[in-house]
Amino acid sequence: MAFPFPNTWHLRRVADSSAKACYICYKPSTSVMITPDNKDYFYVCPSHLKDKNFCSPVVDSEDQAAKQKQEAMAREIEKVKKEYEEKQQKKKQKDKEKNSSDKSKDKNDDQSKKDDDADEKERDQKIESIKKSESDNPSTPPDDSPRVFTLHRNFYQMRIDRLRNAEAAKRNRQRMQDPSFFPSVPTKGI
Repeated sequence: MAFPFPNTWHLRRVADSSAKACYICYKPSTSVMITPDNKDYFYVCPSHLKDKNFCSPVVDSEDQAAKQKQEAMAREIEKVKKEYEEKQQKKKQKDKEKNSSDKSKDKNDDQSKKDDDADEKERDQKIESIKKSESDNPSTPPDDSPRVFTLHRNFYQMRIDRLRNAEAAKRNRQRMQDPSFFPSVPTKGI
């Protein structure tokens, strides 16, 4: 028995103005489940996607590897930011101690201005590198929900039956339009 389409469904989102009734609860929904070959689709609420009796997510190892890489990059950025802030605090404390202990403030002021300029340049470079790495990654928050699902066998069978019934109804309509479908009136009298 060949199935008309595989049990693989991709989750897509539509605009709020295009929301239609959910296949399960009939509430308006903007989430659409569609087959890869676009043969069948239906609207479903995001809450139903978490129901294990309705569908189960297909785990993609490439997506997981990309997410882990992105998380590692974010942790590295946070680490660099913390180190930089700690450095700045230490320098400020050192400068305060230096200024209080030295009697010649003019020399220290010139030196601290030079240090501040160097620190400012270093800070700007780090900020630019962080912004560059963030611009490489999209600024929109990634959607952690899975994108590919397989339906529970009962729901999958319901979708197949619906498709078969629609095809049968189409064939019946075409047959009804054909004049040879109906029997002819008898021509011989009684």
